[in-house]
Amino acid sequence: MSNERIDAYEYDLPAGRIAQRPASRRDASRLLVARRGSPRVHHRVFSDLPDLLDAGDLLVVNDTKVIPARIRVHKTTGARVEVLLLHPLDSGGWEAMVRPSARVRIGATLIDDDGREALTVHEPLDGGHRRVVLAPDRRLETLGEPPLPPYIDRPGGVDDEDWERYQTVYAQREGAVAAPTAGLHFTDDVLAALAERSVELARLTLHVGAGTFEPVRVECLDDHRMHAERYSVPPAAAKSIENTRARGGRVVAVGTTVVRSLEAWARAGAPRDGAFRRTDLFLRPGSTFHRVDAMVTNFHLPRSTLLVLLAAFAGREWILERYRDAVREGYRFYSYGDAMFLL
Repeated sequence: MSNERIDAYEYDLPAGRIAQRPASRRDASRLLVARRGSPRVHHRVFSDLPDLLDAGDLLVVNDTKVIPARIRVHKTTGARVEVLLLHPLDSGGWEAMVRPSARVRIGATLIDDDGREALTVHEPLDGGHRRVVLAPDRRLETLGEPPLPPYIDRPGGVDDEDWERYQTVYAQREGAVAAPTAGLHFTDDVLAALAERSVELARLTLHVGAGTFEPVRVECLDDHRMHAERYSVPPAAAKSIENTRARGGRVVAVGTTVVRSLEAWARAGAPRDGAFRRTDLFLRPGSTFHRVDAMVTNFHLPRSTLLVLLAAFAGREWILERYRDAVREGYRFYSYGDAMFLL
């Protein structure tokens, strides 16, 4: 037991540093390049990433696709209700966050702005969630909207740009309620440049859950329990990782979701069946990294498990100093912000 406290992962961030919109082009985001243990940083743009990798390196991306999981509806009385779908249930319908949940009775019908039935709310589930069922004639693609994080707060809310930009260019497998944001910077041109440098690309899937935005509610990290997420490492990705290790290349994870997937997969014995498994792995200082040599990552919330993961990889004081560098240099933070290449 370490008794390390979450308040050790606080840092000062001016509100104006929180990106409310994406960069003009995906690969025009800034890229802070740092090697763990060194105080030196380099300031690049994301389109430079291929120049920073070597032939024989392997880039591992998360190909999860964000579903339009946020549904804004209201009760027949007119009271507004927000529903965030989390994942489908074997029993039918979806597990969801319903807000304000206490004011929505079991069996309640919620309607859209046109007065049409949208969904019904059913029994409570663990974690304060509810089971909800869409009306038979309603489709999620037309009823929901991109579930932008709560710190993106701008006039008008979601717009047409978000439907494209809050999704990676390589997204394939539907199931996420939050984007794997380190991947948002990639373009087809960047991927082509990586291929030209003989940098291999492997895909896995981790369906990002809403828990990624949940604050750590305990003071001691020993008391924190991670939300579980579903992940799959396909046989082709497993083979690429093994081949990269055999030839002495680096495994570069694109985002903390890939880091968690690879490290959970390694701890499960590196199975080759590609089946979906669940992980609640909490990577924190003292954890050993078995499959990840470097990572591309966005800048994360203070007091978050994602920041703790970076500290596990590179050291707490070191990573907090890099965050202070980023604040001083005017980097943009969080989902639509800039990136770091952490060696």
